[in-house]
Amino acid sequence: MPDSNRPADLFDKPLNSPFLQAVHATPVRPYYRPLHARDGEAVMDGRQVVMAGCNDYLGLATDPRVTAAAGAALRTYGASCSGARTLNGTLPLHGELEAAVADFLGTEDAAVVTTGFQANLALAALFGTGDLVLSDTANHASLIDGIRLGAAHRLRYRHRDPAHLDRLLADADPAAAKAVVTDGMFSMDGALAPLPALTAAARRHGARTIVDGAHDIGLLGPSGRGAAEHLGVHDRVDLFTGTFSKCFGSTGGFLAGPARVITYLRYAARAVLFSASMPPPALAAAGSALEISIAEPWRRHRVLALAARLRERLAGLGYDTGPATATQESTADPAGPVIAVRAGEPAACVGLWQRLLDAGVYTNPVGPPAVPEGCCIIRVTLQATHTDAHVDRITDAFAAARRL
Repeated sequence: MPDSNRPADLFDKPLNSPFLQAVHATPVRPYYRPLHARDGEAVMDGRQVVMAGCNDYLGLATDPRVTAAAGAALRTYGASCSGARTLNGTLPLHGELEAAVADFLGTEDAAVVTTGFQANLALAALFGTGDLVLSDTANHASLIDGIRLGAAHRLRYRHRDPAHLDRLLADADPAAAKAVVTDGMFSMDGALAPLPALTAAARRHGARTIVDGAHDIGLLGPSGRGAAEHLGVHDRVDLFTGTFSKCFGSTGGFLAGPARVITYLRYAARAVLFSASMPPPALAAAGSALEISIAEPWRRHRVLALAARLRERLAGLGYDTGPATATQESTADPAGPVIAVRAGEPAACVGLWQRLLDAGVYTNPVGPPAVPEGCCIIRVTLQATHTDAHVDRITDAFAAARRL
């Protein structure tokens, strides 16, 4: 029986969620595993497996041109800037990458920051007292935290439900400054935000639209600008955030939009002001990867084709790979390299992950808080460097796992 006289202990945080219990019950725990991944494969515990759980969608993180650029920057500038951008942490590489991002996205300006997470935390500086921010319920944790850090009133609209958003905007104070914030492509299942309807609702009610393109910029659209371009509304988005850790083979983040907004964030966003700047090797790697992604569109065409093929095969095996929700106004199928295989309860999810690993395929088991309770998934991701044989092996592994 608990001792009611004993004070609460801040460190008394047991692993009491069903998902964590399932994770710790499996013989081979799926998290924090040392991996060495390259060209669609990985070495784990000395064993070669197909890597079907990496976000290096275009396969650029180990491209010799990217690593050579990182090495040259390391030799020229060292491993770190050892300071924030405002003081001693700005290199010529920062300005070059910012100009390249702004040119690629067709915005007036861009700012690069140390991580994609920090790019979304920087948004807090825009959300002041009396403002209103409306956020998709399935937005990435970094967007959620950036909104929470701001002083604005917060409302959540149902996942990919523009009709609900429209009703919330209609009921809001018409004099309040408003922003609609959403992922472009949702990271867990690859579903796209219904950006045409969302931006239309935002414009009807005088709201700005902010889109996090972490998983779609560099991948979707005729020129690779992301989900907004893919859906024909790139010019209706007021501010983009994103990361270099997915399509651009590096690490770091960016914000891109009107020059006056970017300038304001450079001086007002605490996530920018009080953090050491993006290091030289990462800057050079990102710049090189961005150039390659523009020059070699076959990479995004390749990964999207492979994902479509695998998604069709998994559906044929009886797996549920559809988006988590699809309202009448939002029925777009997943369009990117992320495939979410519905696994249900935690024990079933971890068990499926283990069977796939036993068959030589590494995937990502995902449970709460990244997905709702009882909605665990196996998250499969493909890369441009995967071969047809890799896709066959992934298919065979899922077929074998289903028979067991």
